[in-house]
Amino acid sequence: MTTTKRKIAGALALALGVTLAGCNAPGALDNRSLYSVKQPVVSRTSYTLDLATGYDGLAIPEQQRLSSWFDAMNLRYGDRISIEDPLANGATRDTVARIAARHGLLLADGAPVTEGFLQPGTARVVITRSTATVPGCPDWGKRNDANYANATSPGYGCAVNGNLAAMVANPEDLLAGQTGSGDTVIMSSTKAIETYREKTNTGAGELKASSPSGSGGN
Repeated sequence: MTTTKRKIAGALALALGVTLAGCNAPGALDNRSLYSVKQPVVSRTSYTLDLATGYDGLAIPEQQRLSSWFDAMNLRYGDRISIEDPLANGATRDTVARIAARHGLLLADGAPVTEGFLQPGTARVVITRSTATVPGCPDWGKRNDANYANATSPGYGCAVNGNLAAMVANPEDLLAGQTGSGDTVIMSSTKAIETYREKTNTGAGELKASSPSGSGGN
């Protein structure tokens, strides 16, 4: 009888230890701060197009290929356009920059490392596009788990950070914000306020004398 009681007590202790270990296991509810674990992740993808170049830069057919490729890629704000040219021909760069300007983008300095060897007489145009996503969202797991640590939900932050990743115009801004130009805009921003304050009131000046309508000269 004593042996049986000891076996039962040992089994209960083992079960209790497994339960407590499960509460402290990796991935359990343990975030007790207001910091969101689910954060936006920015990923970059590079698209390339090789063009034949000459002494004067790009020929008309190659310019048409480049322009059609830009249209097909649906260039948008945040895309980074760069060129890799072994000959560093200024005419080629100017032509690519002019075509990129028609699509509302500027040519960046430098180019990312791409696969393959580029032969002289060939220039490679690279479009680097960034996207922002929040991995693991939405997360509805562990809703019914015991929350002994008073932790936040596993999906905490998914709504806010997911909307931010979807709406940001340039995902690169999530990594490093825009830098100022250093130019002051105080005078231009306060011009409307100064005009309103300094303008003469419409009721300023002496009132004009008036006589009742139909009055005689007596």
